[in-house]
Amino acid sequence: MRYTLPDNFKMGASAAAWQTEGWAGKREGQDSLIDMAYKQFPDRWHEGYGPTMATDFYHRYAEDCALMKELGMTTYRTSIDWSRFILNYETGEVNQGAADYYSNVVDELISNGIEPMICLEHWELPYSLFEKYGGWRSRTVVDCYVRYAEAVFRLLGARVKYWFTFNEPIVFPWLGIMDGVWYPYTCDTGEAMQWNYHKVLANALAVKLYHGGDYGYREGGRIGIILNAAPVYPRSQSADDRKATAMCDLFYNRLYTDPCIKGEFPAEYFSLLEQHGCRLVYDEADLAVIRDNTIDVMGLNYYTPHRVKARSSAWNPDVAFHPHYYFENHELQGKKMNPHRGWEIYAKGLYDFAMLLKEEYNNLPWLVTENGMGVAEEWKYKNPDGVIQDDYRIDFVADHLRWLLKAVEEGSNCLGYLMWNFTDNVSPYNAFKNRYGYVEIDLDNQRQRRLKKSAYWFQQVVQQGYFEYDGFEPQYK
Repeated sequence: MRYTLPDNFKMGASAAAWQTEGWAGKREGQDSLIDMAYKQFPDRWHEGYGPTMATDFYHRYAEDCALMKELGMTTYRTSIDWSRFILNYETGEVNQGAADYYSNVVDELISNGIEPMICLEHWELPYSLFEKYGGWRSRTVVDCYVRYAEAVFRLLGARVKYWFTFNEPIVFPWLGIMDGVWYPYTCDTGEAMQWNYHKVLANALAVKLYHGGDYGYREGGRIGIILNAAPVYPRSQSADDRKATAMCDLFYNRLYTDPCIKGEFPAEYFSLLEQHGCRLVYDEADLAVIRDNTIDVMGLNYYTPHRVKARSSAWNPDVAFHPHYYFENHELQGKKMNPHRGWEIYAKGLYDFAMLLKEEYNNLPWLVTENGMGVAEEWKYKNPDGVIQDDYRIDFVADHLRWLLKAVEEGSNCLGYLMWNFTDNVSPYNAFKNRYGYVEIDLDNQRQRRLKKSAYWFQQVVQQGYFEYDGFEPQYK
């Protein structure tokens, strides 16, 4: 069946500064929280690879931008590394070398006909702000972030029209502060929720700053946030399972979607936390800022859905509160899996969330800012010419795109689709184990770039404006 791309539909890819640039050009003491996660525990990263060199985008961005143009990409979303960009995090003093680098990257993208989208934080919180203030636990860090945002807006505001305040802001509080599986390996739900609250506030303050300043907003600029939200499906339609679904949705989706889009946290959110001994520090003035400064556009990172059920056993009273107090994960029988990542593949979830945004969130303009498939040992799928035959990635993207286009046909205000990633990249702890790119990074050959089969498929789709897809199961050898 043929699927046609809408006119002016953005097609491209997303990345993060820390996952591509490497540490070149960084000064002593310019570590981010994720840099320190590697410096202190390199043994926890697959085969010892970390962000030290990454894909060497810092030196090879011109080469990569030319490759993006060759593939026909219209849009590229990346981040500014806050820890690189600012010399004095409390005054907002800019590192001129970093400013020149990011300015050159944006110019290079534009000269190749690629629209830059810039995210202000993709887990690049300066480590010194974590060490001194406890990171996003502190209201002071919110003010530091706003000063940083203003410096970036002044540098790039006339050239960049799409801005995002955070990428997946829930992830570090969730995995690092609440679940203890990422650095800094703590288990404190109350602190994690304080991080989330301050990130919501920082988002609103950055929106206010951008809308009120002379940063190119008059030229049609938009600012929003990128969320790794996902539809939540109950095991059954029983009252218990529906309640479990609602609680998962509250703590993993609505915690951000409601205040960022509607201007208010869910009505029951603060009282629920207080009930469990997790009282947040906040004030009415900040809640007013959140109410009055909602986003213009949302980025959605979608990989896998949530499936939940009511708990089958009581919560251990000796264990501090966690959202799983209210639900357990449900393992759906027969689900399609990416065995390399351990995630369910459910393309229709993209359509379902698009309809949710249309019906419950005022049909806010949005775009897919990440969607992709990490596969290990891709060298096994090379043809005699050395080109990776990643038909599984083509299937993954085509399946998600067809559901996305169905949502667009039904009125969803979706602006485009950006895959994760343009090239293979370093991922937290998995390093280069699972590969995501249209373009291979050869670690054994000076990080040489080589197009995969999916890159040629993408190129053809953009040139034709459509793709053919009948659906097939990926084969893993």
